Amino acid sequence: MTVAVRSFAKINLGLYIGAARADGFHDLRTVYQTIALHDAIRVSVGRGRGIEILCTDPRVPLDSSNTCHRIAGLVMQELGATGRVSIELEKHLPVQGGLGAASSNAVATMIALELALKKKLAGAARLRIAAEVGSDLALFLVGGTTLGVGRGEEVYPLADLPSVPMVVVTPGVGVSTPQAFADWDRLTRAGASDRLFEVGCVLSAWLSDSNISGSPNTGASAKGRSRAGKLLSDLVRTGIENDFEKVVFPEYPELRDIKGALERAGSRYASLSGSGSSLYGLFRSPADAAKAAFRLRKQGLKAIATRTLTRQQYWKRIFD
Repeated sequence: MTVAVRSFAKINLGLYIGAARADGFHDLRTVYQTIALHDAIRVSVGRGRGIEILCTDPRVPLDSSNTCHRIAGLVMQELGATGRVSIELEKHLPVQGGLGAASSNAVATMIALELALKKKLAGAARLRIAAEVGSDLALFLVGGTTLGVGRGEEVYPLADLPSVPMVVVTPGVGVSTPQAFADWDRLTRAGASDRLFEVGCVLSAWLSDSNISGSPNTGASAKGRSRAGKLLSDLVRTGIENDFEKVVFPEYPELRDIKGALERAGSRYASLSGSGSSLYGLFRSPADAAKAAFRLRKQGLKAIATRTLTRQQYWKRIFD
């Protein structure tokens, strides 16, 4: 049996980069938001052994370095399952685009593989496996509007942002996240980073009033929710802005120009997503978003009008 699922993208509504940790990662504070753009994943299990990745996009690795390959091996081991796993990736999301495509693909593979095997992982096992494969996989086990802390793997569901029209621009350039972190470290060591900036648009007011909630997917305790509430407040006080813009824009000035183009096209809020290279703008109406995307495409940019997904929409549309 082949199981097909959608693998949705995410954006970051603000991203605060904290100090480097002993393990080499950085403490992050961000609000993840799932959006309607997606890849398609098809998974089947047959006779034999091994894992194969099928994809026509030459940028996608087909070996064990692929996140889908890695997570499939861990899921099979955890469930004590045998068989040959075939994973077909239909790519629409950019590679190294800051939209979480590789992480989303991995979680979609986990979900599809459970269905193909007719076995389900425990919630704690899902989170453990996700954290082992990558820092931001856990957000796709929650969906909607989600606070991410730690290195991004500790997630807490927030009160959902209503579905908002938006435009995503995906430039041809790819940004290396490890390089962006290295550039950030050099910037902060030089003392050139100003940690105080103006709180951005209406998002700050909304985040200030958001409720932190526990979830079977996060296992959040009352103590954990209290900590998450404090970290969310810190993120709001420092401003709804993406710290990566301070190091990515000087290296890729065309990305700064695209953010300006989104703002001139009428977005209420525009930002780099993750370390980039994708940028997005939030709009008042679907008509405004569609008009802006058309205007940006006439400027030679790869722009698409879409919308954010609430948690309920996210889980419903995965299987549609």
